[in-house]
Amino acid sequence: MKVLRSLLLGFFGLSMLAGNGQLSPNVSAADLFSKIQCGADIPKALIGGVMSNERSASIEARHKALGLKDLGGSELAGNLFLSSWRICGNEYLMIMDKKSVVRDVLQFPPHSKASPEFIGSCRVNGKKIPGEMVAVLNNQAGAENLSAKVAWKIDTSKAKFVKSEIEGLQCPRSGIITADGGN
Repeated sequence: MKVLRSLLLGFFGLSMLAGNGQLSPNVSAADLFSKIQCGADIPKALIGGVMSNERSASIEARHKALGLKDLGGSELAGNLFLSSWRICGNEYLMIMDKKSVVRDVLQFPPHSKASPEFIGSCRVNGKKIPGEMVAVLNNQAGAENLSAKVAWKIDTSKAKFVKSEIEGLQCPRSGIITADGGN
């Protein structure tokens, strides 16, 4: 019994030394955001990481210095998930696969009531574009479909954001997802 206890205490002590007084990453579960530093390349730090299955509030509390805030998400075709987070004052969209691995990250531009955020299907010159897009739209009072300031197609076969041309692009008001509305 004493030998087992000594071995366990020795392992714990080595683990603490390996982490400079903190538990090493192999002993404590590091989450997706533990590699993030404000001012660094946030998309690069996120791509390939795995989102933990814990409550958002716990993750946010652990990373207060990043101003971390879960802004929501939605399911996509191809067993993918689109997740939105505020990190270091900017919004980032992440495409994750069914194993919660981050496949692509987009720093999403600022949006407002005059320029709302959109997720859904759009049309170019009246022809429906297959799949989903994310965009910042030009809000025009009374218009059912709105033009885009900037847009990306979500390529579900490659799990990537692909910058889209905006000429002739029209997206329905019903796909506006932000609390700042656009109505």
